Amino acid sequence: MSTRPAVIVISSHVVRGTVGNRAAALALEVMGFPVWTVPTITLPWHPGHGPATRIVPPTESFAAMLADLENAPWLGEVGAVLSGYLGNAEQVAPVASLVEAVKRANPLARYTLDPVLGDGDALYIPQAQAEAMRDTLLPLADIATPNGFELGWLTGHLRATQQHETLASAQALGPKLVLATSSPALREGATANLMLDGTRALVAEHTLLDGPPNGLGDLTAALLLGHILRGDSTAEALSLTTSAVAEVMAMSANAGSDELLLEQSLQSILKPRTPIATRQLMVTKRRPA
Repeated sequence: MSTRPAVIVISSHVVRGTVGNRAAALALEVMGFPVWTVPTITLPWHPGHGPATRIVPPTESFAAMLADLENAPWLGEVGAVLSGYLGNAEQVAPVASLVEAVKRANPLARYTLDPVLGDGDALYIPQAQAEAMRDTLLPLADIATPNGFELGWLTGHLRATQQHETLASAQALGPKLVLATSSPALREGATANLMLDGTRALVAEHTLLDGPPNGLGDLTAALLLGHILRGDSTAEALSLTTSAVAEVMAMSANAGSDELLLEQSLQSILKPRTPIATRQLMVTKRRPA
């Protein structure tokens, strides 16, 4: 039997490419975690490559499958749940029920919400679905990994242009551990990951790269969760996650790929060659809303 807990990953499945479950499950498995994968939608490729068929499980069938998992005799093996892209608003309630069942079976289990809602300046899922994720899944999350747009939308704040604004939004989000990706950086030509862990805030920056844009959030959420489950400190988890994602993206871009070449980047996932240093931010007490 594995010495590491199983992780349930609930996200999209693409036939070609490395996004959603394809990215998250591979990263966690390379790190030594058994993974139970739940597809929320099946597509031939990422929608960013162009229109394609979308297969969303019937609502009743999806709910029944997650109910089966709730009653599985192996549920105690599960140490974490990670949810990403959902196929529709009706999937929110079954996901929440499964998270609660996992936590009943294992009170130490962690739930990571990668709130895949939108990017840039707009939602790319229906408003009702985004609101259901905010109102039902976010309160259950121990860890959340929003990008800059998602963090602003979930908290009702304007998108941050300064690191102190990102920090204020992370404090307002709710989960104890928040990793805000695509955050403002101090260095020109760089982007930042800002992590808030209770009363401690850390930042890791890396150079902006012109590479495959899809799957970075899925990979980041999985790596962060894997490092936390492995017992790494939050500073180590932030440094190693940021370094690995930057290396994978750089290698994929240098190869001219339109997808993350995870199968060629296993060493970066396991042990990045150049860990990125973290910097601590001063945290002031959050003011009442």
